[in-house]
Amino acid sequence: MKIGQIVKTANGFEGTLHTLTVKASLQLVPTESDNEKAPGFRVMADGAEIGAAWEKTSKNDKPYLSVKLDDPAFAAPVYAVASIPADGEASDLRFERQKKKKED
Repeated sequence: MKIGQIVKTANGFEGTLHTLTVKASLQLVPTESDNEKAPGFRVMADGAEIGAAWEKTSKNDKPYLSVKLDDPAFAAPVYAVASIPADGEASDLRFERQKKKKED
């Protein structure tokens, strides 16, 4: 389900988040870290940090962003994905429900 849209910029990504409880402008700001598991971007909404994003590669070798959003208005963190758009193009930010882990 589409919950927003992002556009690649010179400084990361910009876009919008639109859910039933949140309507905000988004900025994905690059981070610097030596830790390979650290997020590549901080997700900012109207100036407040509400999450993080990691660059990943699909099984088909296509790059995408894995995004985790959290806000006091959410009952639980929201997970989303977006393909990495070409310069000036837009990509949908799509809600991804977390799969429950199988019990042994």
